[in-house]
Amino acid sequence: MLGEFEYLLITAAAGLGDGAYGAAIREEIETSTGRTCSIGALYTTIERLETKGLLKTWMGEATAQRGGRAKRMIRVTPKGVRAAKDFYDAVAKVSRGASWVTHRGSTS
Repeated sequence: MLGEFEYLLITAAAGLGDGAYGAAIREEIETSTGRTCSIGALYTTIERLETKGLLKTWMGEATAQRGGRAKRMIRVTPKGVRAAKDFYDAVAKVSRGASWVTHRGSTS
């Protein structure tokens, strides 16, 4: 099963579609969660997910806005989609009886 950060990374990449690359994924995670995301943690996780067959990466074209450097593009594989869906389904299932989901009981 995926970890939380792996799920966030895969979900951000899937949402960005053809525009998914490291800096864009990092920004999406930070904007969505309000937490900082180190570039080291991001690329370590990308490597791990690619080794597991959940992501595919390749070098895109060099761009002027990056000083002629190429972007490392990222695509979620079908196996990655299944892993993210399984994670989401598990969290939703285990959350069903929680007070913050059902609004029953106190929140303290």
